[in-house]
Amino acid sequence: MYKYALPVLGLCLWTGVVGSKSATYESIQVTEVTSIYYGDTFKVNIEGYPAIVGEKMPVRIWGVDTPEIRRPKCEEEKQAARSAKQFTVQWIRDHEKQGITLSRVLRGKYFRFIATVTSDGENLGQLLIDNGHGVAYYGGTRIDWCKILKS
Repeated sequence: MYKYALPVLGLCLWTGVVGSKSATYESIQVTEVTSIYYGDTFKVNIEGYPAIVGEKMPVRIWGVDTPEIRRPKCEEEKQAARSAKQFTVQWIRDHEKQGITLSRVLRGKYFRFIATVTSDGENLGQLLIDNGHGVAYYGGTRIDWCKILKS
């Protein structure tokens, strides 16, 4: 009987982990944005949540990819990354008092939330795309920013 206990337990745990990737969570009201990494990634505090997910929780904006500041492949990417980050910084400053909402929240890689980020009817991810700071992205191979920016 016990020889099957470990494989069954492993299967249950594996199913829970795999299943959790597709589960979405309710909309979450951000209490405070604590830092901004890139145009598409920042950290938040969420009141009423346990500290492990409610304090300095990384958030990746769903549906958009912006250039990387820390590992740019060319100078154009570095400059575009700074511009995208500054756009996000300004948007957050303009909207933090009226409230920023994370919706359709998923658990992503690196223990972070992946979420649609909105405030006052504005979708930050779509604004990044519309203003030329990012491209639509839903996983898979990331684009080569240097090719796009140099053309």
